[in-house]
Amino acid sequence: MYHVEFPGLGINITVNPTAFTVGGHAFAWYGIIIAVGFLLALLYTVKSCKHFHVDEDKFIDCVIVGMIGGVIGARLYYVLFDASSQYRSNPMSAFYIWEGGLGIYGGIIGGLLCGALMAKHRKISIPAMFDLASLGFLIGQSVGRWGNFVNQEAFGVGTTLPWRMVSENTVSVSSTGVHPCFLYESTWCLLGFILLHIFSRKFRRYDGQVFLLYSLWYGFERFWVEGLRTDSLVTPYIPLRVSQVIAAAAVIVSVILLIVFRNRTVLTGCGSPKIMELNSIADEVEQAPKKEESAEEVDDGTSTIFENKEDAAKVLAGDSVQKDENSAGIAAQAEKSGHEKDEERPEK
Repeated sequence: MYHVEFPGLGINITVNPTAFTVGGHAFAWYGIIIAVGFLLALLYTVKSCKHFHVDEDKFIDCVIVGMIGGVIGARLYYVLFDASSQYRSNPMSAFYIWEGGLGIYGGIIGGLLCGALMAKHRKISIPAMFDLASLGFLIGQSVGRWGNFVNQEAFGVGTTLPWRMVSENTVSVSSTGVHPCFLYESTWCLLGFILLHIFSRKFRRYDGQVFLLYSLWYGFERFWVEGLRTDSLVTPYIPLRVSQVIAAAAVIVSVILLIVFRNRTVLTGCGSPKIMELNSIADEVEQAPKKEESAEEVDDGTSTIFENKEDAAKVLAGDSVQKDENSAGIAAQAEKSGHEKDEERPEK
């Protein structure tokens, strides 16, 4: 149980890391929050598959394999760069994932690599899959970081800013308050998702562009926030934080590739209308309503039970079509009889 306070904002709440207990087994809020973030990301990306012209079933295969690779990558990342002697003295403890110890960048790298292998096997566009995955990452990261808040971990150094955070865990770092790094990253990822969602629908010029922008956007934030944290993993040989090194590399590579591919126009799904037209792409999701309207325009309103629109209009006006038909028949019969009498009359 933690008593969390934001003195500058007048907020004071109590947080219990355990959500509930069933049969003596405690279910942590951290795991529930991570699961919710993953579910929201999955729902969004699957729904977006049609826009990106990616087969939903094949994409879900990539997600399943990518999720397994992500967990392995996140754990391996943490174990490799952990400065303690825990894993050297007890190598089997590296498999005790329930005790904690995951690195977000390891999860991203592992997830993308395994997802790409499955995408190649299932014969779908790897860059398009990366674009979808990056949008899902932003959702998951934005929601998942609140798990750090519940556990009161991954916070920053001391500060006197109005939004500083104080709890039982932060007093060892500063008695006045610390940077709520979870809030910085959650807000940044949410903003990034909104911007890249709009970009992907209206301005994307080629498959993979959204992923490069994600790498740039998240890398920039990660480099800054990692510099504030007090629990970062450090490289074994030089005093640099691992996540900062990877974030800096991601930003540099993304900028270079965005410049190199600035004239690229290979697109298989939604994006800039001009580029979609250039690639002869029609957004099936957007075109569906238009097709229905066209069908309505073709229908002239004539019912199949009437021979023409005039008959239908008469019925709607309250007139009897049968009556008109009888009158027409009588007139035709009278005309026929008149002709017969004329033929029978002798010529003078």
